[in-house]
Amino acid sequence: MAKNNNLSDIFKILLNRYGHRQWWPGETAFEVCVGAILTQNTNWSNVEKAIANLKKADLLTIKGIASITKDELAILIRPSGYFNVKAQRLIDFVSFLKKNYNGNLELLFKKRWHDTRDELLSVRGIGPETADSILLYAGNKPSFVVDTYTRRIFNRLGLVDEGISYDELRNFFMERLPQDTTLFNEYHALIVQLGKEICRTKPRCRECCLLAYCHNGRMQT
Repeated sequence: MAKNNNLSDIFKILLNRYGHRQWWPGETAFEVCVGAILTQNTNWSNVEKAIANLKKADLLTIKGIASITKDELAILIRPSGYFNVKAQRLIDFVSFLKKNYNGNLELLFKKRWHDTRDELLSVRGIGPETADSILLYAGNKPSFVVDTYTRRIFNRLGLVDEGISYDELRNFFMERLPQDTTLFNEYHALIVQLGKEICRTKPRCRECCLLAYCHNGRMQT
């Protein structure tokens, strides 16, 4: 079976098992961007607390973040962990938007998205996963997001090498799937769900909906 067919079949199985995930949660595109930066090295429940603090203070806007000091911002986002580092990353992101797009996030997403990705990667503290999350979930651009769960699951399925780089893994999906934002959004969210629930560091293979596809899983059962 061709690998592109494998990816389509895997998606259908995951969707049938978990349903539509409706990810990424956020009331505005900027909130999604903030969430993408804050979720680095922490879990989403901690990010939700930090975002709730920003909303309560009425500061979850570009102008709001720009109006306070780094120390004030760090206190508000403390639940997300690494709060001093992340406060600076938010400030740098907002400064980038103000300097280059007059604080208008919509202008950023009007450009050719490949160029936008390069620009995002030039902002201190924004790596490939964060940049692709911003593009896909805030900008509605077809840039596939991969993460630790993606590498673990698809390595165990025998489709990619364990040491594959971020860009190589991302291209594995980009080259084999239709360039469809909705598909990319749903696929990544389903991968995360499987990784959290079943394909953990110590996998629960007997409960996995992809067991028939997984050589590693069959060896474990």
